Amino acid sequence: MISLDFNFNILTRDLSHYLENQVKVGLFGSGVGLSLVLGFSAAYTCYYLISVAKKPQLISGGKKFYQFLREQCPVVSETYYPTFWCWESRIQTLLRPFVTAKPGVIYRNELIKAADGGQISLDWFDNDDSLSHPDPATRPTVLLLPGLTGTSRESYILHMVQQSRDLGYRCVVFNNRGVSGETLLTPRTYCAANTEDLETVIEHIQKTYEAAPLMAAGVSMGGMMLANYLGRKGRETCLKGVVVFSAGWDVFECTASLEKPLDRFLFNSYLTSCLQASVHRSARVRARTIREFDERFTSIMFGYPTNDDYYHDASPVHRLKSVQVPMLCLNAADDVFSPSHAIPVEAVKQNPNLAMLITCHGGHIGFLEGLWPRQSTYMDRVFKQFAKAVIEQGNRLKDLS
Repeated sequence: MISLDFNFNILTRDLSHYLENQVKVGLFGSGVGLSLVLGFSAAYTCYYLISVAKKPQLISGGKKFYQFLREQCPVVSETYYPTFWCWESRIQTLLRPFVTAKPGVIYRNELIKAADGGQISLDWFDNDDSLSHPDPATRPTVLLLPGLTGTSRESYILHMVQQSRDLGYRCVVFNNRGVSGETLLTPRTYCAANTEDLETVIEHIQKTYEAAPLMAAGVSMGGMMLANYLGRKGRETCLKGVVVFSAGWDVFECTASLEKPLDRFLFNSYLTSCLQASVHRSARVRARTIREFDERFTSIMFGYPTNDDYYHDASPVHRLKSVQVPMLCLNAADDVFSPSHAIPVEAVKQNPNLAMLITCHGGHIGFLEGLWPRQSTYMDRVFKQFAKAVIEQGNRLKDLS
């Protein structure tokens, strides 16, 4: 734990040393500028330590799951210190893909057939050098689901693969149809409400490695898909546990938030262009926002009478009561993709299989920390600790009711 006095003293000491050696003349003289800078720095440091750096809120529907997380995942009880120069939500969201390193990962690609004649692209990281789990037949497997237009090459996915490699686990990334360069054999793509492809992937993994424990992690729309899958399947799944990051729980609220002028400019238009690019080989869709794309393509493709019907079906909040597998969810209260008022705190409290971890800051798939956040993020640490807990202590989670 870092005390406020320690942070303040270290910062002012280093800053004074720097300025005394580098700044020869102050703003209005030798001492005035230095005093102003030190005063501002001290004020900013106090503000950061009092208002920005805070412990996350952990909510669970049952005492057993809550206590398990407190014991096995200490990160849920630790203060989250966002990177002090970019803790604002939009900045965290925009900067993460650029400032975080991309670990080198060599995948083995596999294309599997879907029931409708389409194909699904899986990227495997087999981790054959695993010392803790040398037998491939029993090596734990982690299924990873990227976000709306993401693939196995996203930095957040590569970091989870790296964390799994350190634990000795195998990873497989489920790429949604059309986003990773594979040929679209049918006009159908993907959406958060439809979990048929995910069911096919999970069944395929289970048949391939029947003796290996399997858990899953989903990011943004991948997390929404996982939550909807668990809500539909109940106990009829082989997944031992699930962790979900920056999921949108109510699609109506998420879409409305992203249509605010600044967020539409920063995020909505770009994501819409990515969605159009993913289907351009089978359809030409003219849309300026995600909502327009869903109205003109997604809801029609998946047979919904209206776009509102699709959005209702895609919202995981309506299925949380049916989840029967331990699921930890991480959301930032300042995430413009998933606004804080739409985080389903009350629904989580009603299900002993659910836990919600809410940080004050972190943006959407941001959670940057450290002076220069090149390596692991708060989100990565949550993933690693929870994955290890589920795989190695999963017997304690068999009956959470």
